[in-house]
Amino acid sequence: MILFFALTSFATAIAGATAFVIFWPLTLVHIRDRHPAITALLGEGAFLKPAALWWLLRRGYRSTPDPSLSGLAAPARISMLVILAGIALGGLLWIVGKALT
Repeated sequence: MILFFALTSFATAIAGATAFVIFWPLTLVHIRDRHPAITALLGEGAFLKPAALWWLLRRGYRSTPDPSLSGLAAPARISMLVILAGIALGGLLWIVGKALT
């Protein structure tokens, strides 16, 4: 049963990755089109750059008074947190499941 929950956690991480692949590029296009200062900060091709992902995780978008940016970046951040939590919980449950068998 524990391994089932581990697989379910990994499935949740995959669902988060799907949402991330939808919202993060939309956020980056919005930033590119309307916020040149943030574009310069994140750099070109920021999809998987650690600095850009850290900017998203620490809510760097909240310092910009643009509700559209927050509306795109917040779901991207939540989906990134779902990915991280799903992988961490799935890995932990897998380790526990292997230790018990």
